Amino acid sequence: MEENLLVLETDRLLIRRYKEEDLEELAAILGDAETMKFWPAPFTREQAEAWLQRSFEANRTLGFGRWAMVLKETGRIIGDVGFMRAELDGQTENDLGYILSADYWGRNLGTEAAAACLDYGFRQLGMSRICANMAVDHHASRRVAEKIGMMVEKQYINKRNRDKLTYLLSKSI
Repeated sequence: MEENLLVLETDRLLIRRYKEEDLEELAAILGDAETMKFWPAPFTREQAEAWLQRSFEANRTLGFGRWAMVLKETGRIIGDVGFMRAELDGQTENDLGYILSADYWGRNLGTEAAAACLDYGFRQLGMSRICANMAVDHHASRRVAEKIGMMVEKQYINKRNRDKLTYLLSKSI
C-alpha cells in the first residue's frame, strides 16, 4: 500500500485515505439498502462520488476526513470511517462517523475502526472533543459509540436526517 495513504492499522483493518479507484467499492457499500437503512436513502453513484470528493477535500484542507476501512484479510473496502467537521444541533463539532457494510455487521469491526479513529483524533489530531450522532433507533451504532467510551449527551431533532430523533454522544479529554 502506498505509505502516504495509510492512516491507521488495527489487528484486522487498514484505515487509509481514499483514492479515485475506490469509487466502485464505495458506491456499492453506500448504495446498499440494508447498510444505509438508517440514512435518508441509499446513495446513488453520483452521491457516492460526491462523498469521495468531499473526503479528498477534507483531507487536503483539514488534514483529516473520511477514510476507507479495508479488511486486511481480503484487501477489500468494507466500510467508511473517520471525521467530518459537522453542525450537530447547532454546534460545529468533530464528528466521528462509521459506516460498515451490512455483510460485516456483528464482528466488532466497526468498534475496532471507531476506537482507533477516536484515539487518533485525540492523540494525533489534537482534538479535545469528539462527537458521534445517530438515529435513536440505530442501536448498533450507539453501542459502538458507547463501547469506545462516548456518553449520550442529548437527543435532538436532526434536520439533516428527515427530522429524526437523534442521539448526540461525545467524549472529551
